[in-house]
Amino acid sequence: MNERLAAELASLRIDRNPVQRSSSKVGFWARVTFVIGLVVVAAGLGWRIAMPWVESRVFKTEVSLTEISLVSPVQAQIQLTSTGYVVAQVEVDVSSKTVGRLERTLVREGDRVRAGQVLFDLDARDERVSLASASARVVAARARSSVARAQLQEVVVQRDRERRLVETGASASATADDLGTKASALQEQVRAADADVLTAEAEVAERQTSLARATIRAPIDGTVVTKPRQPGDVVTAGVALLTLSDFSSIVVEADVAEARLRSVRRGGPCEIVLDAYPDKRWRGEVTDVSPKLNRAKASATVKVRFLERDDTVLPEMAARVSFLESPLDLRSLAEPPKTIVPLSAVVDRAGTKVVFIVDSGRVRSVPITLGNPFGGGYELIVGPAPGTKVVSAPPVTLEDGQSVRERSPG
Repeated sequence: MNERLAAELASLRIDRNPVQRSSSKVGFWARVTFVIGLVVVAAGLGWRIAMPWVESRVFKTEVSLTEISLVSPVQAQIQLTSTGYVVAQVEVDVSSKTVGRLERTLVREGDRVRAGQVLFDLDARDERVSLASASARVVAARARSSVARAQLQEVVVQRDRERRLVETGASASATADDLGTKASALQEQVRAADADVLTAEAEVAERQTSLARATIRAPIDGTVVTKPRQPGDVVTAGVALLTLSDFSSIVVEADVAEARLRSVRRGGPCEIVLDAYPDKRWRGEVTDVSPKLNRAKASATVKVRFLERDDTVLPEMAARVSFLESPLDLRSLAEPPKTIVPLSAVVDRAGTKVVFIVDSGRVRSVPITLGNPFGGGYELIVGPAPGTKVVSAPPVTLEDGQSVRERSPG
């Protein structure tokens, strides 16, 4: 009993060390706060370090684009530059005028042909049979006409003889009258026979025309620019069998903005550069400006002819036309154009000069070799072709294969 009472009294004893217990709790919370602070600092550092890498791999980086350009040696004379395409002004789709099956194809794609040259032969056996039959009908009609004329001549002779006998009183007039009536009837038969001859001859001419249509000829001098239809193909009237293009009528059709038309004049000198041959230049001259503007594009089509041209110039080639203040001379024409890369696109990567080109929404670094400074960039000795889109002022985090999108102009 005494032990129990002593225990209960001990439980009611006042703690004489509160300061010591409070200090232990303060130490615990201080340690917790310190650990949380370390975690927050580590997370912040990790975010700052890892986020650019994550953004470059997961999200599309916005970049500004510029272009590698081709600069002419006569850049100072250029008033306006426009793009367009090489177009033949005379181009003809050759087709059949009748339905038939091709028997022979006498040309291939790329062949040059003369006007009147045979291009195709259709199967014309039916037309030949029809022509032979019509020719036979002409012979028969002519024979009937000859018989009718002979009969008429015989009756006319008899009539004239009877009329002379009537005049002498040796014969009655009735016989002469009957022969006259018969002669008139035979005269009409002759006319009918002659009409049959004309009809048969017209049929022969029609059959000859139909047979001639089986031979398809070139309507103009030109070059075959499409694959011709082949023997065995069934063709219908009006469906193109091939296309002929007159290369002597080739010009460059370039779109010029309405606001820049003041820099274009008929007969004005031009420089033409084809995308297929960026190192070669041709002299050109403005021949025509479209009489009506394209309202949707607010531009006019300007036609520029080649003053001299070789066989490398082909229809539908892309071209760049520079409208000049004065004509090109032969010395300046011999100088090749310069390929210029903007200074803002050139960066160092591992000690090498590179540019980042954009390919299907991703960037790829391409090593380059630079020449002398030129305007706002450098002459490009080795690198991407003119017209290539490259990143302007690439960020340091930009890497090969990174997804990008072009920054909006605004």
